[in-house]
Amino acid sequence: MDCGKFVLGMLAAILLAASSVGGAEGEKPVTKFARFQVGKTVAYGVVEGDRVRQIQGTPFRSWKPTDQTFALAEVKLLVPVQPSKVLALAGNYKSHLAQSPPHEHPELFFKVPSCLIADGQQVVIPPGTSVVHPEAELVIVIGKRAKNVPLAKAQDYVLGVTCGNDISARDWQKADVQWWRAKGSDTFGPCGPFVVKGLNYDDLLLRCRVNGEVRQEQSTKDLVHGVAAIVSWASQHVTLEPGDLIYTGTPGKTAAIKPGDVVEVELEGVGVLKNPVVAASK
Repeated sequence: MDCGKFVLGMLAAILLAASSVGGAEGEKPVTKFARFQVGKTVAYGVVEGDRVRQIQGTPFRSWKPTDQTFALAEVKLLVPVQPSKVLALAGNYKSHLAQSPPHEHPELFFKVPSCLIADGQQVVIPPGTSVVHPEAELVIVIGKRAKNVPLAKAQDYVLGVTCGNDISARDWQKADVQWWRAKGSDTFGPCGPFVVKGLNYDDLLLRCRVNGEVRQEQSTKDLVHGVAAIVSWASQHVTLEPGDLIYTGTPGKTAAIKPGDVVEVELEGVGVLKNPVVAASK
């Protein structure tokens, strides 16, 4: 065996272990995954400070670290997974429901995978709508196939969570029979920058900023239906596949954005998802 490769492999494993250990005794290890592109190569990696270590395999199956690392500033971060489907929740914070009673079970609707964009990509306001709002959300990333999952085991099917922005054209949302374009138009699903495993998903601080001003701020402990309940309920009706995404709802009140704005969604322990807003080109 090549001694140099052996040493590098051992060093990679040690660094990965150091980056994946929880801070206090009894805490779950925390791992931050990225999906990125360097040149023509697209790969998954584990974030270590300001660098990303390429892994062999994917987060959904067995994987191991390699000795190849890149500066995060030098790679192109992609939408962190490639889902077969994207679900989202309506009215999952009391602060967003105003005077309406909470839903008895998670109220889900579909977004489409083609609406997803990565950190840094542009939210495009399409022609025909004039009232477009951002919605900061925790997004569940499914880790393995889930069908009829009992509540007590639902967390086992979660790979981790990421930041999401459920961009919504309010005028279309009110006027149309279905929400297909109000919630699923191209670029209406910012997502990323990382998927983080091992956090307490039901107690993370969520924020939305527009041009640096805080517009939304609330903890995910205030979700009407928490992560396990959402996964279990959804799996009773549709088979969830590895990489599928579930946007879990937004807190408080939202307000319109316009071309030239910059929207940030920050989720504690995950990072900041940042997207500029532009008008559709004529």
